[in-house]
Amino acid sequence: MVRAGLNAERVTVAGADLADEVGFGEVTLSALAERLGVKVASLYSHVAGLGDLQTRIALLALAELADLAAGELAGRAGRDALAALGGVFRDYAREHPGRYAAAQHPLDHETALASAGPRHAAMTRAVLRDYHLAEPDRTHAVRLLGSVFHGYVSLELRGAFSHSAPDSQESWVRVIDSLDALLRSWPTTDDDPRT
Repeated sequence: MVRAGLNAERVTVAGADLADEVGFGEVTLSALAERLGVKVASLYSHVAGLGDLQTRIALLALAELADLAAGELAGRAGRDALAALGGVFRDYAREHPGRYAAAQHPLDHETALASAGPRHAAMTRAVLRDYHLAEPDRTHAVRLLGSVFHGYVSLELRGAFSHSAPDSQESWVRVIDSLDALLRSWPTTDDDPRT
């Protein structure tokens, strides 16, 4: 019998909360069932299995991140927008490490297109508007920002910067400043309309 009040959304949120506590890779259906006070078989009324649960947590995390980014980016431009976007990822990863890891979970093509992923790409492209990059450089820059933000945040979460001075916050500011300077002086190619 399905526990009263239990639905796919509650199961997903409980799974995301569990991921924040134990790590996304450590979430199991048995641990989630125990948390919810149900038998594992009861979860199958709401999710198709562990893979489905992982996808649902990933979609939740992507949506939460997109909503936070949209709020932080409103009215910002240039370096200020760049810092806000990076700050959203950094803060979210600190507060929700399991959800942040879930946001990196591979999705099939159709699921990815229906997710908040395209919103993230659109917001990053909006941040880049002030840097006046033409395609394909805008796409290269989107990938650069994602790589730098995710790389820094992932290393910081693992404690990679906690054993030496200066403080990682000081380095983070330098990273943002360096990205801003790089984007303002992006190397051009012969077919670049800016040349």
